[in-house]
Amino acid sequence: MLRYLAGEHHPQQALLARAMWMASDGRSPIGYVAGHLTRRFGCDGELQWIYVVPPYRRTQIGSKLLGFLAEWFLEHEARRICVDVGDDEARPFYRRHGAVELNRHWMVWNDIGVIPESSAPAPRTGAGKRGAKER
Repeated sequence: MLRYLAGEHHPQQALLARAMWMASDGRSPIGYVAGHLTRRFGCDGELQWIYVVPPYRRTQIGSKLLGFLAEWFLEHEARRICVDVGDDEARPFYRRHGAVELNRHWMVWNDIGVIPESSAPAPRTGAGKRGAKER
């Protein structure tokens, strides 16, 4: 991962802009997500890795991590995002978050902006506030 983040490991057609987030339980890492800009399969970006340790799966950690990466892609004007699905158990997770089949081994978000709001990170300011009622 260090070589990947330093730009020394290059997946096929990867561009240099890369990002990574790690989740922890306060003591230990419990998950991570990483991605980069690319031109593979006509995509703008690629989800390189996402992993959550088994005891924390199905707790929204993966969804939150995916939301952070999706936000980064959108900030870099990357909307069409692909992911190599090496583990068929991951397909339902990606499908639930709006990805569709690209080919036998890959899935794609034709617009990463479709990731459900529940996956996106909570706003950093003003969370929980509501605007005035419309009349």
